[in-house]
Amino acid sequence: MVIMACEDVRITESLRVKIGEAKNLCATSSGLKSTYCTLNLDREEIFKSSVIERSTNPFYGAEFSGEIPRQFRYLSCYIHEKPDKVIGKVSIRKKDLHKYHNKDHWFPILPVGASNEVQGKVHLEWRFEEYLASDEDYGVTHRLAVRVVECNDLPVTNGACNPYAVVTLSYGKVKNREEVKRTNVKKKTICPQFDETFFFDLENKGQNHERNLYTIDDIFSGELRVSLWHTDSRVTREVLGGMFPGLHLGEVKLPLSELSQSSSHNSWYFLRPLQSLRPPTEDLGSLRLKISYCTEHVFSSFHYEDLRNLLLESSEIKPISSSAAYILGQISDSLEDASQPLLKVFLHHGKVVPFIQSLAEYEIERTSDHNTLFRGNTLLTKMVDCLMKLVGLPYLSHILKPTIDQICTERLPCEIDPSRLHVGENINASLDNLRTYVEQVFEAITNSGLLCPRVMTDIFCTLKKAACEHFSEKTEVRYQVVSGFVFLRFFAPAILGPQFFDLTTNVQDSGTSRTLTLISKTIQGLGNLVSSKSWSFSLKEDYMVPLFEKLSDSVHTSAVKMFLDIISSSSDNSTSDDSSFDMPIVLKQGTLIKRAQGRRRFGMKNFKQRHFCLTTKSLTYGKVAGAIPLCKIPVGDIRAVERLAEQSFKMKYMFQIIQPSRALYVQASNCIEEKEWLDVLTKVCCGNSQRLNLYHPAAFLNGRWLCCNEAVQSSSGCTPVSGPQPPTDVTIDIDTDRQMEKIHAIFFSNMEKMEAMQDACGALEVYTGGKFCVPMEIEDSKSCFEMINEILRCVIGLEQAHIQYRKHAQKEHVQGSFESPIGDDSVLSQMSEGGTKL
Repeated sequence: MVIMACEDVRITESLRVKIGEAKNLCATSSGLKSTYCTLNLDREEIFKSSVIERSTNPFYGAEFSGEIPRQFRYLSCYIHEKPDKVIGKVSIRKKDLHKYHNKDHWFPILPVGASNEVQGKVHLEWRFEEYLASDEDYGVTHRLAVRVVECNDLPVTNGACNPYAVVTLSYGKVKNREEVKRTNVKKKTICPQFDETFFFDLENKGQNHERNLYTIDDIFSGELRVSLWHTDSRVTREVLGGMFPGLHLGEVKLPLSELSQSSSHNSWYFLRPLQSLRPPTEDLGSLRLKISYCTEHVFSSFHYEDLRNLLLESSEIKPISSSAAYILGQISDSLEDASQPLLKVFLHHGKVVPFIQSLAEYEIERTSDHNTLFRGNTLLTKMVDCLMKLVGLPYLSHILKPTIDQICTERLPCEIDPSRLHVGENINASLDNLRTYVEQVFEAITNSGLLCPRVMTDIFCTLKKAACEHFSEKTEVRYQVVSGFVFLRFFAPAILGPQFFDLTTNVQDSGTSRTLTLISKTIQGLGNLVSSKSWSFSLKEDYMVPLFEKLSDSVHTSAVKMFLDIISSSSDNSTSDDSSFDMPIVLKQGTLIKRAQGRRRFGMKNFKQRHFCLTTKSLTYGKVAGAIPLCKIPVGDIRAVERLAEQSFKMKYMFQIIQPSRALYVQASNCIEEKEWLDVLTKVCCGNSQRLNLYHPAAFLNGRWLCCNEAVQSSSGCTPVSGPQPPTDVTIDIDTDRQMEKIHAIFFSNMEKMEAMQDACGALEVYTGGKFCVPMEIEDSKSCFEMINEILRCVIGLEQAHIQYRKHAQKEHVQGSFESPIGDDSVLSQMSEGGTKL
């Protein structure tokens, strides 16, 4: 095994925190408090929850999940009373986060003071030296030299940081002798460069002198203290009663016993808060948090090659339950932790659709009731959830964000539950407001089918195909399997919690949250119209009946069906048009005038009236409606759709459909028809991989382009295609090596389960019919045994690489360096544990 240098390994960190509820918050004299929570890395705020109105036992139900881009020492959760008062906090050291991994835990809320809000580090050099005293009676004596070099990452206070350092030497039998020095103030910087040296003379007891009542031992039992302060005013170098004006930023205490007469120290130190003289006695309540913190040591790509190949072959393994990816989902304690890295690896390598297809066929074969299909939490459903959130956020923002922003701004009353109405609210007016918002969201969703990202439509088509083939007699299943994902798991959760889908950064009040809850329930119910015989059967709240009576008509049902058909229509033109599960969906048709495309070398390029029909698969035209098409253009061959300059043919309302070899020039009858065709054609082709960036706005006539006078017909365009482009497929930068490290960590932490499965597979080969305690059903004991054997080989090989890295890192580690200051062992503990720390 090759020993890797530390720089060949990337250390990445991720954090997920669920803020649950608080208990026994103290009420003020004015009554109950309206509170919210913030998450901080040291003193930097990274997340804010919604405001919970007037409760001493608020339930926040907020969640933060993200990557950690910088080093930190403390994770803190602050409880704020609206508008800005801080009630208290829960603070956890980074090195202790693993103790609470994936566990709900109640933490006491502690008071917040300026003295315990500390971050940053200081670079000090200190040494003990001899020097020749000016007083002949003393001769050679000793002194302590302390150099304050610099600081890093000091906190900003009230918008500024004007730091200075105070150096204090305390010694004597009871540390009753004290000498204080200080640096100059550095203005407006969190990384001050002081580079100031201070000398402290240390007197020894002379042979014939009794002036000093202590010995050199008293000195080495003393203490050096360096404290950092922030000031907003000009200060002098005088010590005023031992007190310095300003705000305390942190301190370092160094016992002189660590320093011999021949040694020196040159190190970075973490700043620490002032030690509290007595613990707080006030009970501020408690807060429930669930924390997941993960540190990964990511190696070079070739280390993961064998394990990656095992995973990517999973869709070809028969049965699928013997594949590496399926086994990972079965042994993992959290399906979400397993599905996310799996999805990203398969998506990056273009193999997510065949794997989802294999999982779907496996689940469908084991499902007897189509109403329960894909309703549980399985590896398939979790991977599709992850896929929608990963690739669908721009699409979701395009559809929902305008209405959600409007709701947050207008704050109109929408409560329709009589038991929850506030004084002065009218239920009929609230019903009208709610219905307006619901109709707005519903129309935005059902009109967005052509904008759905291509990979999502391919997945939905795969699921629909598998379900229709197995439940061929159930006509509603073609809609049921798709609506269960896109409405139940995508749109409804995004409306309910827009902050989790990057749809808003505003903190919602209780009224806005209630409005979003009602809209989410309604949209979910409307999505079920295509698969439920009666909406009233599944309706749990009586107060929702008047709203559904107004919305559950044939118009809304047809709109949902059309939308689901469009987003589950395959983009693969090789699929037969006669397929019962993937019939082309007619998007628009009508009579247009088109110019001959000039396929013949000789002949008139005249204009003729033709009937055009656009489906999810192709654009065709014939002499009349229903006639055999004279031309068929696959949707994938449409490179761009743009207006054509009127100067080309002296005709209005013309546009061009650009293909690989030529452009089709078409004229609409009026401006409305022209815009409708342009809109729908642009949406259809906007996700094409070979879509043009430039085009010619005028025609190629008489041997030149009229727009730019270019004589070469195949030349690239001279004008950018119109924008902005609709949010469809987006390029996602996936760090597959990091995802493979996550997968390795899951396999490694569950090796005992895999070994138990191997034992069971071996026993089944010898004793058919035996029962064994294993985490999953074994269908084919031989193939399962062989796959686990390969997984273990890859995992053990990777773990050997981790061991070699840890040994090398510990050997190269320098305590007291900039990367690993003295005063916090979190860096050292990470290296000693190595691998992926959960």
